[in-house]
Amino acid sequence: MQFLFMSLFALGIVGVDQLVKYLIVANIPLYGQAPLVPGIIKLTYVQNTGAAFSSFQGMRRLFVALFVILTAALIFEYFKKPMPFNKFERFCIAAVYAGGLGNAIDRARLGYVVDMIKTEFIDFPIFNVADCFITCGCIALLISLV
Repeated sequence: MQFLFMSLFALGIVGVDQLVKYLIVANIPLYGQAPLVPGIIKLTYVQNTGAAFSSFQGMRRLFVALFVILTAALIFEYFKKPMPFNKFERFCIAAVYAGGLGNAIDRARLGYVVDMIKTEFIDFPIFNVADCFITCGCIALLISLV
């Protein structure tokens, strides 16, 4: 039953991620910008063929292989040898996985990841909703495990 709830949670995250990406692509031209919170966040549309901070450009097969390995590890953890994660930690893992799945869908469908959130108050690479879930899920999981 817990697996079902976490799967629905992850699918919800993927759905929100894909919806936001669709809306950005449909409404903002490539490299165009629109203010979201003036002076803090702009929405933009860029195509990222790499990973974090545009590293590993063009290594699509590597990303697919890593995602397949992560998927296999999660399936093993849930069905073969349950690790001693509590409910919160499992939701953190589901958030990280869902973010990865959202970006993997982009890579498979488009050949790149749609990024759209640009911070104006600091010089930081443009990111997307899936990246937020990956980062927040990892941070929350690390804090919980410590």
